[in-house]
Amino acid sequence: MNPALNQLQPYPFEKLAALKASIRPVDLPHIAFSIGEPKHDSPEHVIKALTDNIAGLAKYPTTKGIPELSESIAYWCEKRFSLKQKLDPKACVIPVNGTREAIFSFVQAAITRKDDALVLCPNPFYQIYEGAAYLAGAQPYYLNCDSTNNFIPDYDAISTEIWQRCQILFICSPSNPTGAVTDKATLQKLINLADLHDFIIVSDECYSEIYFDEATPPVGLLEVCADMGRSDYERCVVMHSLSKRSNLPGMRSGFVAGDAKLLKPFLSYRTYHGSAMPIQHQHASIAAWSDEAHVLQNRDAYREKFASVIEILKPVLDVSQPDASFYLWVKTPIDDEIFAQNLFAQQNLTLLPGSYVSREIDGVIPGKNYVRMALVATLEECVEGAKRIRDYVESING
Repeated sequence: MNPALNQLQPYPFEKLAALKASIRPVDLPHIAFSIGEPKHDSPEHVIKALTDNIAGLAKYPTTKGIPELSESIAYWCEKRFSLKQKLDPKACVIPVNGTREAIFSFVQAAITRKDDALVLCPNPFYQIYEGAAYLAGAQPYYLNCDSTNNFIPDYDAISTEIWQRCQILFICSPSNPTGAVTDKATLQKLINLADLHDFIIVSDECYSEIYFDEATPPVGLLEVCADMGRSDYERCVVMHSLSKRSNLPGMRSGFVAGDAKLLKPFLSYRTYHGSAMPIQHQHASIAAWSDEAHVLQNRDAYREKFASVIEILKPVLDVSQPDASFYLWVKTPIDDEIFAQNLFAQQNLTLLPGSYVSREIDGVIPGKNYVRMALVATLEECVEGAKRIRDYVESING
């Protein structure tokens, strides 16, 4: 077997299951704030498009997908990110089976195997960045994010030697787990660094459509490229998903867009990889990308939940609304594992210890003594969950 498999660490939810395994919680209905799986209703018009095209089960889908899907994605990108020139759907868009699959496969296709190859990623992070790096023959290089830098890496602190070894830089904006958004000036700086040191920027933007101020949506990498006059999006790719935007995590539908010179070989890799979206899912995806009404309703629901939960928790925890996403990244008064374990035992509520999505670098674990709360359940469950957390914290504080 591939020896790089030995470098993979257990996924956060494996660790969480082990943490809870020996505990018999109190007799209350379980509330899960742990996994970022949206519980809002899937859009009816998308479900109809799926069932109306169920005959697609009888056909092999192509890796590139039907032209109409890439066209609808390109049009969505142009509108959402105010692109100054039309995004070529044939050359600059590839539908994928969710961003997780795309992140992993893109790294396998893009890395030039060298002993000193690096994949730079934020810390805390989405663990697939790390695993993809190891299995592509590269090393992950972690960029600590904490409250002193608003949970965005300090890119100015990275040495020239590290930038020279960097082959891929991962951005997650809005961030999982912190909800922090990388601003336009920082993205411009990173694009210039990519030109100088010849690396690829991969921007994981799957939470970009969950934000709180309709007047200021999170900026995107392609948007900044266009503002800089880089209509070829050189060295830049973005990844988006319908899982969070449209409450369709089970459909496994997203896309990669950007530099055509990078996407052409990536498509070749995917052809061998056997990754093709079912035709009925493609038609349903067109229906989702072509409608914003359900996305607006989605954001309204999250706004209501955040306002209610923060009001309940603010008297006992240092909590504030993130820039975007559906996560609360909250500092704990005690060790994050103990906090999560005892909360489950005493309140039958599950959330994710921050140390499970971080690595120790220079003696620091940026996620230590934080927890991630995913406000994906109903408003009623989120309010009840917040009250249980408040009660638990009050019991700690005496």
